Formats: sequence, C-alpha cells, structure tokens
Amino acid sequence: MWNNIIAKITEINDAVNGFVWGWPMIIMILGTGLLISLRLKFMQITKFGESITSTIVPAIKGIGKKKSSTDKKENSISQFEAFSAAISGTVGTGNIIGVTSAILTGGPGAVVWMWISAFFGMLTNYAENVLGLYYRKKDENGNFSGGAFYYIAYGLKQKWLGYIAAFFCLFAAIGMSGVQTNKISGTFTSVLSLDSTLSKIIIGIIVAVITGIVVIGGIKRIGKVASMLVPFMSLIFIIMAVIIIAINITAVPQTLKLIFTSVFSAKAVAGGVGGFAFGKIIQKGLARGVFSNEAGLGSSVIAHSASEVKEPVKQGLWGVFEVFFDTFIICTLTALVILTTNVANGAYQAGTFFGTFNGATFNVANDSATALSAFSQNLGTVGSIIFCVFLPLFAFTTILAWSYYGEKATEFFFQWLPKKGQQTAVICFKVIYVLLIVFASVIEGELIWAIDDTFNGLMALPNLIAVVLLSGQIVKITKNYYERKNGKNVEPMLSAYPELNAKFIKELEKTSK
Repeated sequence: MWNNIIAKITEINDAVNGFVWGWPMIIMILGTGLLISLRLKFMQITKFGESITSTIVPAIKGIGKKKSSTDKKENSISQFEAFSAAISGTVGTGNIIGVTSAILTGGPGAVVWMWISAFFGMLTNYAENVLGLYYRKKDENGNFSGGAFYYIAYGLKQKWLGYIAAFFCLFAAIGMSGVQTNKISGTFTSVLSLDSTLSKIIIGIIVAVITGIVVIGGIKRIGKVASMLVPFMSLIFIIMAVIIIAINITAVPQTLKLIFTSVFSAKAVAGGVGGFAFGKIIQKGLARGVFSNEAGLGSSVIAHSASEVKEPVKQGLWGVFEVFFDTFIICTLTALVILTTNVANGAYQAGTFFGTFNGATFNVANDSATALSAFSQNLGTVGSIIFCVFLPLFAFTTILAWSYYGEKATEFFFQWLPKKGQQTAVICFKVIYVLLIVFASVIEGELIWAIDDTFNGLMALPNLIAVVLLSGQIVKITKNYYERKNGKNVEPMLSAYPELNAKFIKELEKTSK
C-alpha cells in the first residue's frame, strides 16, 4: 500500500513538475533577469566591485563589533548575520549533490546554464532584496518581516497573490528541509555502512533535536549560528576542492571543453530526441541553479529583510555577491571536482544515455555516490571524513534558514487571525517542521528532490511576476540611492511607508554625523 501511495505521489508530482519547470518557467527566469539587467544597465558588471567592497569586506572587518542600530527597540540583526542566514539557505546540498545530479541527468552542459542563470540571477536577487527591504514591516516588538509575499501584497497591492506565495513558501520550506535531511542521513549511512532504516531514523532524530534547539531562538540565533558555520564550512570546502582539482589538473582542459561542447545538444542524438536532450540540459541546469542560489524564488530576501541596514540598495548589493559566491565559486568548484575526477579516472567514457552528450556518459551509481567518490578517490579516508563533515554542515544551515522562511510565511498566511492565533500557527509550523525532519530521513532521495523542485517552481511564479511588474520601482529606488551618493539633494527612498521612511531618514542622519 505504501509503495502505491509513493508511486501515486511521484506520478502527480512528475506531471506538475513537467509543467512548472517547462519552457514558460525557463523563459520567465531568464527573461526576468534580462529585464532587470537591461533596466539597471547590467549592474552585476558595473557595480560588481562595489558589491564586494561595500558588503563582504567591511562586514568581515566588523565581525564581533556591537550592532550599530540606533533604535534599542529594534530587534534586527547585523548585515553579515543577515547575509550568513541567507547564504546558509542557499549554500547547501544543492551546491554539491544538486550540481552532481544536474551533471548526471543534464550532462556537463548543464553547468553553463547554471552560470547563465546565476549571471542574470545576481540582479534578480538584487531586485528581490531591494523590494524586500522597501516593503518590509516592523511589529511592536521591533521585528522586521519581509519577503516576496510582502512586496506582492503591499507593492503590487494583490494580497491574494501574496497569500499564494506564502502558501507555496511553506511547502517549499518543508521540502527543502526534507532534501537536506535526506542527504545527511544518506551520507552518514553510506560512509559508515549503516544502510538501514533504523540508522537513518536515529540520524534524523539527532538533526531534528539540534534544529529544534536553534529554531526556538528565532532569526537572531539562526543568524549567529550561521555567521559562525558558513565561513568555516565554505573555507574548508574551497580548500579541499582546489586540492582535488590540482590533483587532476591535467584533466582540466578536457573538462572545460566537455562543458562548453555539451551546452546545446548531443552530436550522437538527432531530431526529436536531440531536442529533448537540449531541453533537459537547460532544465536541469536552471532548476539546480535556482535550487542552489535561489535567485527568483524570493526566499533569501526573507532573511535579508531582518537586517539592521536602512538602505535597500546596500542590502541589494549583498544579493549580487550572494549569488556570485554560491554559483560561480561553490557550484563551479563542485562541477570541476566531479568532472575532472571522472575524466581523469576514465569513469566518463563512451556509452549510451537518454541524451548522449557528445557520445559520452558517466558510468556511476547516483549523485551522492558520485560526489562522495570524488573526495574519497582523491583524498582517501581523509576525503570521506571531510565530506561527512562539510556536507551535513551545509545541509544543517540550510535547514535552519528555511525554518525561518517557513515561519515568516506562516505569520503572513495567518495574519488574519488574532495575535495568539498567529503565534499558535507559528508554533505548530515549527513542531511539524522538526518532526518531518525525522520522516524525511528515510524517504527515497530522488522523490524529495523532485517534490521540492516543484514547490520551488510554484514559489517562484508569483515572485517573478512581482519583480517584473515592480521593476520600475526598483529602478527608482536604485537611482535615488546613487543620486544621493553623488551629492544630489533628494529625499531618500528607504521604505514604502511614510512614517517608517521618516524614521529611517533620521537614523541615517544621526549615523552620518
């Protein structure tokens, strides 16, 4: 009976997923990024240096310093903590297992489509952050709340669509948590040869307990934990990846050639099958790219909206760097690790596949095994141990970030309830979220990936619509910031709400003196 239920869920999800991640979504993702890029004159290039010097550099220098907010009642977090919480939601198993899966199912050419989605996604994420801070709300306890559902409801003034966005965010949060937990349990049981349901359940319980402890503390605790773990795990991964690529340095030229010659179609496939393969390459590249950097989902902006920063554009620049770091650095390193290893050891060889990529395919088992083998083959037991350290850390921080996203979506979705009712709804979400971590640890991995891909796509739809329709407002806010920066005397556009805008202006004047 259980198998029948799973089979039915798979069938339904495949049908919805095929629609959600079809050509309309591909066009929307790339089209939105292109539109914003054109309207902002390709800021991801012209302001890229500023996105580094005005965000990550001063934030790292300011680690450990007291939060600068002038309002003691303001329950915000620092820019770096907001960034860490947001990047912890994007830097997860999608950067390792997801990239590997994209290569295995979409071919090496999927990597290029991840780069393309990231290039335009840098400004899509920028736009989301600008709108998120401009339309965020502050409650009586000093908590900032923002996200796609807020700028849809109060920017577009389409509250019903905001509710839909919040609803899909709820399920995307649960799905994202399931993916991360599933890969944690799968990794440990694989490496430790404990491939049993009981072992996975025990691992799921441990993850659930630790998650529950952190989640109770809200965004402040999530931000602090993320700000400690994200730099550490990212640095460890980058060092290990560079070492592996150096070991297989002779395979790099062939790997790069393979990536770029596999972008469009397979030489060995003709006609309709070739078209299918081409679509699959793009679909997997974009789906995994969005899954990884989340540009277009309207998710990471929820964390960014809790930042103490008053300038929407400043937090928007964090979004530019966030996507760059996530995809162009972490995902690219993963792709090179997987491809150079398999090219060097001969695992990537001539053969047949559903869409043979230039007459070659991988002779491997699955995404997790492929990723793990790349580390163990090159670094031996040390590689396996390191893999078992940073992958769970990547996954765990993502689970924490998405718990907050789901919490804020719950708050918005049930805002029509009295205050106590809203609090009860949030508590219920947290309990369900933690309990489902245990359940997800034993579910078949590919199904969880597929389900979350579907909800990610559904979550992206209303967000992309809002970003396109509010693109004029994004341009105005950006222009206003740079006019003021260049000395022009114009009233700052810091918030959509006059009272909050006036308050922010006063605070900026105090800090500038």
